[in-house]
Amino acid sequence: MERSFKSEVAKLRLGEGETFHGEGILAVTKALLQSGVSYVGGYQGAPVSHLMDVLNDARDILDDLGVHVETNASEAGAAAMLGASINYPLRGAVTFKSTVGTNVASDALSNLASAGVKGGALIVLGEDYGEGASIIQERSHAFAMKSQIWLLDPRPSLPRIVDMVEKGFELSEASNTPVMLELRIRACHVHGAFRTKANRAPRFSRNRALERPDFDYGRICLPPATYAQEKHKVEVRWPAAVRFIREHRMNERFEGERDDIGILCQGGMYNAVVRALQLLGQADAFGVSRVPIYCMNVAYPLVPEEIVGFCAGKTAVLVVEEGQPAYLEDAILATLRRHEVNGVKVQGKGLLPVAGEYTGEVVLAGVARFLDAAAALEPIAALKVKAAQLLGEPVPARPPGFCVGCPERPVFAAMKIVERDTAPFHVSADIGCHTFSTLPPFNIGHTVLGYGLGLASNAAVQPMFGGRTVTIMGDGGFWHNGLTSGVASAVFNRDDGVLIVMKNGYSSATGTQELPSSPQHSAHKAPDMAIERALEGIGVKWLRTVDNYRVGEVAKTLKDAMTSAYRGLKVIIAEGECQLERQRKLRPETAKKLAAGERVVRVKYGVDEDSCTGDHSCIRLSGCPTLTVKDNPDPLRKDPVATVIDGCVGCGLCGENAHAAVLCPSFYRAEVIHNPSLWDRVAFKVRGLFSGTAIH
Repeated sequence: MERSFKSEVAKLRLGEGETFHGEGILAVTKALLQSGVSYVGGYQGAPVSHLMDVLNDARDILDDLGVHVETNASEAGAAAMLGASINYPLRGAVTFKSTVGTNVASDALSNLASAGVKGGALIVLGEDYGEGASIIQERSHAFAMKSQIWLLDPRPSLPRIVDMVEKGFELSEASNTPVMLELRIRACHVHGAFRTKANRAPRFSRNRALERPDFDYGRICLPPATYAQEKHKVEVRWPAAVRFIREHRMNERFEGERDDIGILCQGGMYNAVVRALQLLGQADAFGVSRVPIYCMNVAYPLVPEEIVGFCAGKTAVLVVEEGQPAYLEDAILATLRRHEVNGVKVQGKGLLPVAGEYTGEVVLAGVARFLDAAAALEPIAALKVKAAQLLGEPVPARPPGFCVGCPERPVFAAMKIVERDTAPFHVSADIGCHTFSTLPPFNIGHTVLGYGLGLASNAAVQPMFGGRTVTIMGDGGFWHNGLTSGVASAVFNRDDGVLIVMKNGYSSATGTQELPSSPQHSAHKAPDMAIERALEGIGVKWLRTVDNYRVGEVAKTLKDAMTSAYRGLKVIIAEGECQLERQRKLRPETAKKLAAGERVVRVKYGVDEDSCTGDHSCIRLSGCPTLTVKDNPDPLRKDPVATVIDGCVGCGLCGENAHAAVLCPSFYRAEVIHNPSLWDRVAFKVRGLFSGTAIH
């Protein structure tokens, strides 16, 4: 199932004054327990997905404290869970990926922010922005401003991250407002140490129940209460938050020798800024900078007095704000203007890129320009050139793709085969591993609109074509949003499209977390929630289940769906367990059998070099990394031949493709027997007598 953290969770038991060593997300989990959290929920999604995995592996610790943990069906469900903190003094935390996760949760978050909270409410966001992101490029900052949710952006240091979690709950309660804590990918995985506190049992929990329900119409998001809530946000909550941030020094000011210039940066950008200053000779190896730095661990709301105090008397300041629009830079300019701070030149976008991730190299170049030290970059540029020369020619670019043996690859191979006999058809793609179908060699998928929204995005496309269109949806997307927003709508509106549900058994793209329809479940999850029964219950009449690896069968079923006389939604469930999870289970079992001397059979596929034509259509139809080319052993033939290299897991796709697409008959299937029995040895010798195979 999902990655196990059973060895690491022992650190969550550390008590007062002990030292924690580990990575960012585990430190966040420890900080939640130190803060007396009553409940935690979340939806998987990089880069904070394994916060939920850690909690699931720490259930004995959580049970002792009475902390409730919920694996939510979506980000909307997670955000709605924070409703417990509206009426009751319960500290709650939820986690999911931003920005797409925040968008899904927006309805609940807006209502939560309007009603306000009694107990501290913390949203731990994976700020999935930049080159490492797998999503659209947006920031959480806009959402925080729009809904008046305070946004923490902690300096990537474990003590500071832990402090921001604890202070985040206090800030939330002091201002009756939910708080977001955003963590970039590097912050999630940064390693370090901090002094721990004892875990706190929450005031109210599963072990100490609430006594009576609370009702307050002022917390219901309906007029006229909403008018008072909006007024309360601006006149009471916002000033209370600014006051708390200032009094508890949540932002940090690092003084330097120079008093003529300074740098204001998001907390998450602090390490990159200090590293740039080190390379430019303006900071030592311990991070002590000659240039003063104002580190905004709270990105929203800003504290005007602190900004004015930092900028006053300086001739120029640099704002290091990753992404666009330039919310912080514009707010700082407005603050200085309102307070009539003159003579200071504010620079930011221009010296630094308007958009995109601020990598170390990007920040270095921007800080050098600000310091008018561009010449200092010349030795660094020379080192880069030297490194490139030493490394030689770059590795050829290769697009990301499916894992070896992935059960989703044969489905797209079948779709390419079907397209040979039909006109090309529109394919509405979806979020998940199967989105790799949009890349070579398949190039399948015309639109991607959101997790589980493939069928919904197909609603207006389908009627515009004379023939049927196809939608791809993963089982994760099906349970997240697809069943309600896609299938229910399509059945209700009598849409006539084709839906292929990739049933690989897990939320594979985010780390193979469990789904309601997973083939096996943890003890604390409900078993036997079938996609088939859900579809039948919602009114789907045309339903077929196919084995992904039977390419010919998949192609035939898809062709039947495209040409069927039945008018209405047609659903094909393409079933094949995620190969990564399958191998994780098989390898330990195989190793145990081999160690015990038991018979083990391994399937291996190969290519007959004599019959391979060198056409390589098999590779173009598969894209499997273990199906590649090698030099032709025949000196009279120049074209390289196909070959199956080590790493093949024996899924059989190459042979299935060759058969289904009527390619050359050069693939063979072999069984490698370890610890053969007496019968295996006798059979091998007998076969050798007839085939001329040498026996060793």
